[in-house]
Amino acid sequence: MSERTTAPAGLPDPPPLDTDPHAPGDLAAFKNAFRRHAAGVSVVTALDVQGKPVGFTATSLASMSAVPPLATFNMAKSASSWPAINETERVVIHLLGLRNRTLAERLAGPNTERFVGDHWRVGPYGLPVLNNVTSWMVGHIVERVTVHNSAVVVVQIEGGGLGDDDEALIYHERRYRALGETL
Repeated sequence: MSERTTAPAGLPDPPPLDTDPHAPGDLAAFKNAFRRHAAGVSVVTALDVQGKPVGFTATSLASMSAVPPLATFNMAKSASSWPAINETERVVIHLLGLRNRTLAERLAGPNTERFVGDHWRVGPYGLPVLNNVTSWMVGHIVERVTVHNSAVVVVQIEGGGLGDDDEALIYHERRYRALGETL
């Protein structure tokens, strides 16, 4: 994949990023657009090679197919959880509801604090399962596709569980939010 290139003539100049007003136009356009793209919030957990729990908050979760049941998520290969995801066979994907906002923040925080406390339990295959989530799925990784400095991880779902239903937790404009009016 090539590095960023100069935008073709005729493309509008994107508004500058508040976090980096000197960012190149393609990066500013990308970040500005995706900040306005609301996404559901999930957490992926696994075990590292020493058997310690690892996990991270993800907004890139997507269903890939129903038959076979495949899900995907993306992550930076510089992420603290990447070595474990790169080496493990299985993960647990948790879908979060509004009541899980603090859980989302915890798993997005310092990696040394993500599994301190009683917010998780040992689940299938010894994997960490978060308590009180709306649903969770365990699956085995069938493919890791490197794209530049990131990876797309494909997981075949083997089973899972449902928690109590809840309003959706979404991430939009760099904040956790609740959905508004139902249309």
